[in-house]
Amino acid sequence: MSSEITQALEQAIASLIAEGKEPSVALIKSRLSRPLPMPLIIQALQAWKKNARVPNIEQTPAPQNQEARIAQLEQQVASLAARLEQLEQQSGSS
Repeated sequence: MSSEITQALEQAIASLIAEGKEPSVALIKSRLSRPLPMPLIIQALQAWKKNARVPNIEQTPAPQNQEARIAQLEQQVASLAARLEQLEQQSGSS
């Protein structure tokens, strides 16, 4: 899926350049065959302006249900709490 997004963005930018137009978010969006979130388009345009190429862009799907989202967030909180505790121990022993 990510390669499809990257290819679509590359094709949109290439077609604009071939027409002698400066790529912009609005012009790229108008050239896409399917809608993409604005942050992905902005990320691609910024990378293209810096490196003259579109990076491999991935769009992560949202969790299917609320329970999965809650479980994911709980896992993140536990991981962050463990990292915080480790940092506190390091700073306490210094």
